[in-house]
Amino acid sequence: MKKIIVSKDLCIGCGACVAIDENDFKFNDQGFSEPIKDEIDEVSEQLQNACSSCPTSAIKIVENEDESIKEEKSEF
Repeated sequence: MKKIIVSKDLCIGCGACVAIDENDFKFNDQGFSEPIKDEIDEVSEQLQNACSSCPTSAIKIVENEDESIKEEKSEF
């Protein structure tokens, strides 16, 4: 399984990811992006486009929970 991580420190709430891929992203109550699902089976073209469109590189896709914790600590 893969997991979508949106860094709360890097997200500026521009909405590019939500506009490109409303199946995987939504706005939270503070107006920032967050993943809709905890885990995903595959990375769609829409998801890839949403990740690459993020102006602050706040979105990462990781393989499992251990990697997501490692990513959050080291990159975000």
